[in-house]
Amino acid sequence: MNYEIVNVDKKLVSGIGTLTTNENNKAMKDISEIWGKLIEENVFHKISGAIDKKGIALYTDYEGDYTKPYYFLAGCEVEDVKSNIEKGFEYREIPEGKYAKFTVQGDVKSAVIEVWENIWKLNLDRKYSCDFEVYHNDSEDMDNQIIDIYISLN
Repeated sequence: MNYEIVNVDKKLVSGIGTLTTNENNKAMKDISEIWGKLIEENVFHKISGAIDKKGIALYTDYEGDYTKPYYFLAGCEVEDVKSNIEKGFEYREIPEGKYAKFTVQGDVKSAVIEVWENIWKLNLDRKYSCDFEVYHNDSEDMDNQIIDIYISLN
């Protein structure tokens, strides 16, 4: 599985999220519900100060490795979080640092799941501080999207 090591600058992400776990496929259900809510309630257009039209899925507040609970937040990168907090949105910070970057093109759900299953098998020196996905949203075709997955490294 190909990836590159990149340095990422700090980013602020605002959106909606939930505490979840990969046990018993709970994350699949929870993450699908969050994305559904974002789309059905048109949440992306309600977030103030978006940097661009890219969606971000953020995995943070790990209670251990990927088999333990973590926090999932979906939204977009913003310039400032204050006005979004006032609107009831949550935020998390993507810390600057070293990340393994995987790029996939395909179905927004199945392609991402396949990459994550392969990432879990790799011997990466993971930091388990903050991992994230960037959905480029450069096409209306949900079966043919470009998604970058960033894994924080020690």
